[in-house]
Amino acid sequence: MSKVAVIGAGSWGTAVSGLLVHSGQEVTLWGRDSALVETINASGRNPRYLKDIQITKGVRATSDLARALENKEFIAVAVPSHAMRSAAVQIADKCSGNPIIISLTKGIEIGTLERMSQIIEETVKDAKVAVLSGPNHAEEISLGIPSASVVAAQDNDVRARVQELFMAPSFRVYTNKDVIGVEMAAATKNVIAIAVGISDGLGYGDNGRAALMTRGLAEMTRLGTAMGARPMTFAGLAGVGDLIATCTSRHSRNRAVGEDIAKGRTVDESQAELGMIAEGIKTAEAVCELAERFQIEMPINQAVYEVIYQGKDPSKCVSELMNRGPAEEDLG
Repeated sequence: MSKVAVIGAGSWGTAVSGLLVHSGQEVTLWGRDSALVETINASGRNPRYLKDIQITKGVRATSDLARALENKEFIAVAVPSHAMRSAAVQIADKCSGNPIIISLTKGIEIGTLERMSQIIEETVKDAKVAVLSGPNHAEEISLGIPSASVVAAQDNDVRARVQELFMAPSFRVYTNKDVIGVEMAAATKNVIAIAVGISDGLGYGDNGRAALMTRGLAEMTRLGTAMGARPMTFAGLAGVGDLIATCTSRHSRNRAVGEDIAKGRTVDESQAELGMIAEGIKTAEAVCELAERFQIEMPINQAVYEVIYQGKDPSKCVSELMNRGPAEEDLG
């Protein structure tokens, strides 16, 4: 049995806590809302996220971060990307020993354009960092529906230990050395999911969805490899796997936001109804900045950015994408 702190009592943090307890780990879930924490402890449910799912009464929740971090071997961080730096600063201040810190967050920090593992490494001294990512909707993980994921870390021992921690009868975990690739795939697929949602909202059907996913994957891979990732990582669970799940699932917040935009709703209206953050909204801005920095052509990402941040008509963006100049399908 390992002692684990899960930081963030949203849908993903709650689901991961339940997964780990069911596999025999001792888990403390930290959330900033003391009333929510009390409800989780009393009922084994998270009434704000995954409210219809009985997680487990084995999860011990607390709003005291120092208590959550005390004597833990692993710290799994499941906060929104914009909150990662703040969380890392607090972890550095309050954690004892040298636990493995696992990022469960899919995003890029606005301004610095840093990946989540970079933020942790530069904030927590001598941190042993890993990343867990893949096609893992919290709703399905919480129900024990078979799923697979990938853990990435530069250190062989860290990869093996995190893989062992998360392996469960309903949750299979693979390892990968390519931290950059896993994180960039996880972040950029959210932007493509917004594009797919827009296409669905405009009624463009299966052909349009397939084209966006395939060409979106090409954009994801181009940017990732320019940043030092291995291209084959994007063909794995963190890339194609997560892309398929996020672009096609009814659970996908990013796809839902795109569909709402196509139907005339604002981003703020869509986010308010969802009650949860769609990471692709912020990531669209970061990806366009990275594309400019690395001189990578990413027309789908650019179109999503223009729709969200410049108010461009989605139908006009589709027309412009379809009428770009002739090109080869260069996949190699």
